[in-house]
Amino acid sequence: MIITYKRDLENVDWEEMKATLSQDKFDNGRTPEQLRVSFANSYATCIAYAGDRIIGTARVLSDGVCNAYIVDVWTFSPYRHQGIATTMMRTLLAELQGQHVCLFTDDTIDFYKKLGFTQKETCLELVVGKWLRNQV
Repeated sequence: MIITYKRDLENVDWEEMKATLSQDKFDNGRTPEQLRVSFANSYATCIAYAGDRIIGTARVLSDGVCNAYIVDVWTFSPYRHQGIATTMMRTLLAELQGQHVCLFTDDTIDFYKKLGFTQKETCLELVVGKWLRNQV
């Protein structure tokens, strides 16, 4: 199966996303409409598909200058350990030059460390490139 990555939110089936998140025990209670709004209000998004099925998500909240927060990083269990989350994360991080990126997680800390994140007291963090060296 070929995995594709969509950066836009055109034609996303939010009902399917909600159902798959629930099936995979990654549902935090948002309705399909709340998922749509959450993703639409994000700085950047990446959704992974196997065929037309949603199998991964990741998104960034950012001020576009110096601070960013990674949320909703998820890969559907049958597709884990195939590089899907790594691809989504690298895709999003490439858009965050000069920014301090933070994320919170209770597990998969080693995964984020492999991407260059450092575990600090408040969060896992990474500065992408050189601090404040970006397009703005």
